[in-house]
Amino acid sequence: MAVVASTLLGFMFPPPPSLFINTMSVISATSLAVSGLSEIRGKHLQYSKFWDVSHPQNPQPKNQIKLSSRTGMLLLYTPAFLAAFSSFLFFPINGGDIRFLLLLSALALHFFKRDFEVYMCIYILYIIKLVLILTNVNFILFIYLFIFMQVLFVHRYSGGMVLDSVIVITLSYFLSTVSIIYAQNLTQGLPDPPIDLKYPGVVLFLVGMFGNFYHHYLLSQLRGKGEKEYKIPKGGLFGLVICPHYLFEIMIFVGVSFISQTLYAFSFTAGTIFYLMGRSYATRRWYLSKFEAFPQHVKALVPFVF
Repeated sequence: MAVVASTLLGFMFPPPPSLFINTMSVISATSLAVSGLSEIRGKHLQYSKFWDVSHPQNPQPKNQIKLSSRTGMLLLYTPAFLAAFSSFLFFPINGGDIRFLLLLSALALHFFKRDFEVYMCIYILYIIKLVLILTNVNFILFIYLFIFMQVLFVHRYSGGMVLDSVIVITLSYFLSTVSIIYAQNLTQGLPDPPIDLKYPGVVLFLVGMFGNFYHHYLLSQLRGKGEKEYKIPKGGLFGLVICPHYLFEIMIFVGVSFISQTLYAFSFTAGTIFYLMGRSYATRRWYLSKFEAFPQHVKALVPFVF
């Protein structure tokens, strides 16, 4: 055990003297893993294609509040984005702490992208780019605006979301973002871990961001205007796995963990991996039940493996 503990400490900052963060590390990993197991068992968080599916032993109440997918998605990610963005004000980067700056930027960038992947706005995007160039605004702001446009300008929605699930997911993203940032703040003044992973983390994060965006774009092109029926996704890694966007989302959070190198960040990422494994497994099972022509070789999440 001592050898394992010593090895782990080589990859991360020591656990902070904070009951809140250490408790949240356990709660986040456990609750997300349990949610993933629930997905496999057929008890789903009600969004996307599972928004109107109920478990046989736990049928939906008739008086559930239902939201449009666009409204639900905006509610999911906005609090987390605002928490990350406002942290630039609440936690000024003293002494040029590049790790803290990279972490805040990654979190703000990720939720900026997720929160606004809804409408279509290529022309507005080019106008914004032109304005930023003419006014000499820095490049990072353009990146934020680019990602901000995704939900507003990429996704096409046909279903809905149940308010109970929206609240659960919103709280999860918001509390995890706050906890990641607070845990990082507690490392201020400490020496970096012996094995510095922040720059490999940046690479993983960026690859995950672009891979996630690309496969969301492919999903958005499946249906024409006015079409609502589901189709088997094609292109990119969809020929190998049914949820490549989840695979790249995992890559995003692994990148965030590498940038952070705190116990909480790794715990949350581990929980996220378990949840998305369960969700992707349920998604593949759903496609198999709906489409006789669904390719049997297409896995759920990891090509050729799972």
